[in-house]
Amino acid sequence: MKEIKAHLNYLRISPRKVRLVSDLIKGKKIKEAESVLKNTTKRSAHPILKLLNSAVANAIHNFRVDKDSLSVKTIVINKGPTLKRFLPRARGMTTPINKRSSHITIILISNN
Repeated sequence: MKEIKAHLNYLRISPRKVRLVSDLIKGKKIKEAESVLKNTTKRSAHPILKLLNSAVANAIHNFRVDKDSLSVKTIVINKGPTLKRFLPRARGMTTPINKRSSHITIILISNN
């Protein structure tokens, strides 16, 4: 059982929003996970699909594993750096705006 990893750092989408999509593909086969991501309307589905395809390419190139034998073991969404911005308000005050980012790690497992 081989573990194949791929990382995506500094994705400018909040981790809370990315986790909604990542929970849909945990434990699924690659074909099933791809179809779920292609039919999901959330903004984070496209970057996760690209990361999944990258992990599959890593498996095929580095470990010579068949694509049909792969499945998603885990997908971890960690908090990245937050860009802090401010919005001007009435009476000279400001409101903070936190632009959050995510680090994503996907781990595939081969059933061979």
